[in-house]
Amino acid sequence: MSPILLAIISVTAIGLICSAILAVASHFMKVPVNELEVKVRECLPGANCGACGFTGCDGYAKALAEVEGTKTNLCVPGADAVAQKIADVMGVEFEDVIEQVAFVHCSGDCINRKTIHDYRGIESCRAAQMLYGGSRACTMGCIGLGDCQKACPQGAICIENGIAHVDPRKCIGCGLCAKTCPNHLIELFPDTRRVVVVCSSHEKGALVRAQCSAGCLGCGLCARTCEHGAISVVNNLAVIDYEKCVSCGKCKDKCPTHAIQFADLSGRHRFND
Repeated sequence: MSPILLAIISVTAIGLICSAILAVASHFMKVPVNELEVKVRECLPGANCGACGFTGCDGYAKALAEVEGTKTNLCVPGADAVAQKIADVMGVEFEDVIEQVAFVHCSGDCINRKTIHDYRGIESCRAAQMLYGGSRACTMGCIGLGDCQKACPQGAICIENGIAHVDPRKCIGCGLCAKTCPNHLIELFPDTRRVVVVCSSHEKGALVRAQCSAGCLGCGLCARTCEHGAISVVNNLAVIDYEKCVSCGKCKDKCPTHAIQFADLSGRHRFND
């Protein structure tokens, strides 16, 4: 028998033996499939955003199937429609989803905020932050190079006049933009809120005024005006307690720099109702 033919036979025999071993091993070592987990996973949108608090849709489906007490209304991108499907599959009562949208706590655009550097580098907010905090005054504000825009799977964010803007009609509330922003300016809001603070600076009023004409001065006029005690000034920045806020708008009218505004955050799910 020639050496070549012997080699071919040997390799073929080894392959057959290995395949037989793998077939036997797969039969005795296979992990049983949780049918409930599979059905729940089919209900989820597959955004894998982590807004539910688990490691993507697979992690959430596994928790729903195996961990007692896991809530069925944690998928914010899927909203009520997905929560209803999950409830039907699991045979439990439907739980309403609190629809959320992303909001940028900054209005320091190219008009309101001074430019102090000529940044020439990687077009990334995170990169610019490491180099003097970006090109404009107030290093706590929006850098405007679009890291959040690149992270958004729905195209709901645009950079206009040097600052990020969220279109609530496209936003699914996944929170990927909030995780991406190096200055932590983006927050997920229930889309029923109307009065918002569009500043994140904790500097004292004089310095804020020198850096940005739209920044919160921490003057406290809003807090003194609010009849419901819904506003306080914490570390030189106005903070709204939404448990007390009635959206009357008096704080907005009193703010000298318009750092408090009304915002229509009605998200895509609200328009589908």
